[in-house]
Amino acid sequence: MEDVLAAVGPRLKSIRRRRQCTLAALSQATGISVSTLSRLESGQRKPSLELLLPIAQAHQVPLDELVGAPPVGDPRVRLKPVRHGDSTVVPLTRQPGGLQAFKMVIDTHRSTPEPRTHEGYEWLYVLSGELRLVLAGREMVLGKGEAAEFDTRLPHWFGSTGEAPVEILSLFGPQGERMHVRAKPRERP
Repeated sequence: MEDVLAAVGPRLKSIRRRRQCTLAALSQATGISVSTLSRLESGQRKPSLELLLPIAQAHQVPLDELVGAPPVGDPRVRLKPVRHGDSTVVPLTRQPGGLQAFKMVIDTHRSTPEPRTHEGYEWLYVLSGELRLVLAGREMVLGKGEAAEFDTRLPHWFGSTGEAPVEILSLFGPQGERMHVRAKPRERP
């Protein structure tokens, strides 16, 4: 039993680092203080269900993985779509920090550009429909199978062309992450 508890701390640290998550980000996601998380990882604090359950939920891993139990069960991820104004967003990753993936369906109503800026880097891939992208004052339309990547510190906006909904995959990462896939601007008829 002592051996199992002693292995929990290094396992917590390993999972957090693999997911490129900081102690601060995990603290924010779980409500557990940074110092408590640090002591758990170093073995200075004994793990309890009160601490491990929110950590497992934040990392979207079974509690068994945190304590080192052999993996069993269904590996499929069943995520629920969330409606955000004129878009339906399906989070494909749930752990805090690191690269985040989303599937989005954007209604035709989202067709008036409202450029914004924020820290990070984004990669978009069009699954169906046409995506209207405005980036640093330049406008382009991406069709099915096209991709774009950009620094989100540039003024940007994306939505439907207004003719039909558009379905995309979006990868959003901390500043400096790059996917190295580019789409050429499409000529408008």
